[in-house]
Amino acid sequence: MDGLPAGYRPNVGVCLINSDNQIFVASRLNVPGAWQMPQGGIEDNEEPRSAAIRELREETGIISAEIIAEVPNWLTCDFPPAVKAKVNRLWGGEWHGQAQKWFLMRLTKDESEINLANGEADPEFAEWKWTSPEEVAEQAVDYKRPTYEEVVRTFRPYFNENGIASKCKSSKG
Repeated sequence: MDGLPAGYRPNVGVCLINSDNQIFVASRLNVPGAWQMPQGGIEDNEEPRSAAIRELREETGIISAEIIAEVPNWLTCDFPPAVKAKVNRLWGGEWHGQAQKWFLMRLTKDESEINLANGEADPEFAEWKWTSPEEVAEQAVDYKRPTYEEVVRTFRPYFNENGIASKCKSSKG
């Protein structure tokens, strides 16, 4: 993959927006209160765009979304020591962090398609919500905030400023 920094696990992220230009975030099962946008590893011989569509489907059940834009460069996110030790055991290898290719996608159907426990992969999230662009980085774990700020800054021309966060939705239905 062109421009992928050495020592970083290739990863994609999805900044999914709804018709009100609010951003989808979900709370991790293993880190309660940590909200994040869908993201995940790129498989061998997989293109980043395909990985983004797959990760969105696996983590949220969403198949009705269109890619609007892409961050032009890989964004790197360094793991804190405790996270680095855990993920290197889990993934094998010696990763400094993740190199992420981010995509802005718009939900093209209603949110009834969202299913955090859809059976495609082990569930990662407990609940989800739509939030304003300004709140995305504030609600993330510390080490992801700079990346989230850059993603929102890059995609800002596609947002309007009237997004209002809605209530949380549980994966329990």
